[in-house]
Amino acid sequence: MRLIYALILTFLAALPARAEVDIQSVTSPGGITAWLVEEHSIPFVALEIRFRGGASLDAPGKRGAINLMTGLLEEGAGDMDARAFSRETEALATSLGFDVSDDSLSISARFLTENREASIALLRAALMEPRFDADAIERVRGQVIANIKSNQKDPNKIANQTLDKIAFGDHPYGSSLNGTLDSVAALTRDDLLAAKSAVLARDRIYVGAVGDITPEELGTMLDDLLGDLPAKGAPMPPRAEVDIPPGTTIVDFATPQSVALFGQPGIAQDDPDWFAATVLNHVLGGGGFESRLMTEVREKRGLTYGVYSYLAPRDLAETYLGSVSSANDRIAQAIDVIRAEWAKAADEGITQEELEAAKTYITGAYPLRFDGNGPIANILVGMQMLGLPIDYIATRNDRVEAVTLEDVKRVAGELLEPENLHFVVVGQPEGLEATAAPQD
Repeated sequence: MRLIYALILTFLAALPARAEVDIQSVTSPGGITAWLVEEHSIPFVALEIRFRGGASLDAPGKRGAINLMTGLLEEGAGDMDARAFSRETEALATSLGFDVSDDSLSISARFLTENREASIALLRAALMEPRFDADAIERVRGQVIANIKSNQKDPNKIANQTLDKIAFGDHPYGSSLNGTLDSVAALTRDDLLAAKSAVLARDRIYVGAVGDITPEELGTMLDDLLGDLPAKGAPMPPRAEVDIPPGTTIVDFATPQSVALFGQPGIAQDDPDWFAATVLNHVLGGGGFESRLMTEVREKRGLTYGVYSYLAPRDLAETYLGSVSSANDRIAQAIDVIRAEWAKAADEGITQEELEAAKTYITGAYPLRFDGNGPIANILVGMQMLGLPIDYIATRNDRVEAVTLEDVKRVAGELLEPENLHFVVVGQPEGLEATAAPQD
């Protein structure tokens, strides 16, 4: 692994801070589509694969199965147990990573050109022949259960899970992809095999590749790697109905500092007003120490170390969220200030000076995302899943620059709902009245 990291660092040192990349659309002989950026300066390839649906495809009563299954994909495959699989990965100087969210299961592979064939064979074994050995299942199950128990003591996790339940109800978004202590304890090996078939299928694959590989080589490699997966997986869940009522939910938690998560319905990333909303959020709460919320809540009043807001689009729902922490005797004041700033922005929009500063930051920060093969491959996959055009990278900053003051003011009036903001407060806040009971 030291060799592969050294090559990555060499590439990063030589990479200019730019966002111009030459993307090719590649279709394998077997019909798998990928986006490729050829980069032959070092003998190294980054491969990103996503399967749409992710943990939202958990079967009824089996919440946590896809998360547990994902954690087991590197715990042995074919004739290799977990230890042998790990040894082979290290011997090849290959990096394999598996992760899952509510919307996708992600696979990240990094390998040297000279070890490409063996590395792909190893990854193929993980996808096609995972062992799901009993000892590995119990080991990873224990890790998941420990994580669930830890989250039950984490005010931030409690706030997130409470607001998710309020917003999404019985939709998969309304519960943790980890599952519950009971649901995870009850999962069997057959459940994990069913979970694998539900999500690892060819009808939901997105691929990004960057590095020392040609289109022809990539096409052949993808068929070898993914061509024998099932043609179709489980049906996608329906869109979630975002139902966030106005008010305040208080979750009693013994701590000197309350954590508050606030939210309202949001905006889709393919909405024509997305970039106006992005500029608005940067000014309101997404711009770090320069944002209005930080200025009013922290700098002027000293109510918190940090407060922020962010647009949170998912595949099946959109929300607009924010977070603040403050002492129990000051959290009510912090919430009042946030509501006031939300209302001010909804009524007045932003200033020309704020608009220009936000554009400068948003356009200037964009090229910094392209700081290596892996991040670029990740961006290529994300673009495909969002349905963005292949030239989006070259035109994205132009779309930001096209946002006008009038656009932001109109979007602020349409998007921001100060009277409908819901705050979930975890702690023992003083001077704050709950208007809704915590969700079970």
